[in-house]
Amino acid sequence: MPKTSSRLLSLLSLLQARRDWPGALLAERLEISPRTVRRDVDRLRELGYPIVAFKGPDRGYRLDAGTELPPLLLDDEQAVALAVALQIATTGAGIEEAAARALTTVRQVMPARLRRRIDTLQVTAVERPSTRPGPQVDSSVLLALSVVVHAREVLRFDYAPASPPGAGHDDLAATPPRRVQPHHLVTWGGRWYLVAWDLDRDDWRTFRVDRVTPRTPTGPRFTPRELPGGNVAAFVTSRFHGSDGSGDWPCRGEVILDLPAAVVSRHTRDGVVEELGPDRCRLVLGSWSWPGLAAAIGGFDADIEVVGPAELKDAFAHLARRYTDAATDAPAGGVGSKQRL
Repeated sequence: MPKTSSRLLSLLSLLQARRDWPGALLAERLEISPRTVRRDVDRLRELGYPIVAFKGPDRGYRLDAGTELPPLLLDDEQAVALAVALQIATTGAGIEEAAARALTTVRQVMPARLRRRIDTLQVTAVERPSTRPGPQVDSSVLLALSVVVHAREVLRFDYAPASPPGAGHDDLAATPPRRVQPHHLVTWGGRWYLVAWDLDRDDWRTFRVDRVTPRTPTGPRFTPRELPGGNVAAFVTSRFHGSDGSGDWPCRGEVILDLPAAVVSRHTRDGVVEELGPDRCRLVLGSWSWPGLAAAIGGFDADIEVVGPAELKDAFAHLARRYTDAATDAPAGGVGSKQRL
């Protein structure tokens, strides 16, 4: 029979691996008697592990949630995955400092063989450059929203206006709270959003979590509606593309570029590239506006043939006039003279 300490660790590992364990199966896996299983369960309870017994034909045990977080037992792969996840915890949820402290704690209790593996894997998460830092979200707000999403309860909250930095929100008291059926909590481009059905506007909305102040108590439970697009990824993508729910950009055009398809595809995130020859390809691309689309396509250093639509051709002509003016209209009178744009 293994030593008591080793047996307790094995028992704890099994209890963490699945929700319910019949007592007889635990005894068989640990090669001990059911009586010894009961005694070992009592020892783990004394150490702070909330193990409950359940009745039924199998009669067994379950590692339940407790009021305090007991010590965890992780296998090698779980420990490495946790350390990597903590290194890249940069979601704008205000948990970066806590993640760094958690990583230090995990590393300290790791066996030397795992600590060496973690030390050789240094990961730095680099966010896309931005003209202003992303807003930090209160972790307590994230937890409150996740609770109502899971419980499917109507949520009331105050929603701060999108005001410039330094502006106050004194008019919040005069603004009635929003009433929504919360469906998903998502992160996009370094910001957190709540996807919900707005009960007062009778439509789907996405709310920035950094501007949300939940109210209590919550409302009644509701039956979830089906999201447009079938899933949250398609819905959020379509909303941020500014479309009507089709998942497409409001402006989409087609051109032929005198460049290899392999070159164009490396620099195209949302476009469709079709090879037409060794040094020629077709590109279908979308954008917020026709001038924006023309400017994006003009970024490729190649001759361009516009297939359509006519709005894209007009946008190229519009930009051509602007660029010509910028290149030829020399300032008269030195610094301070305006160029026609």
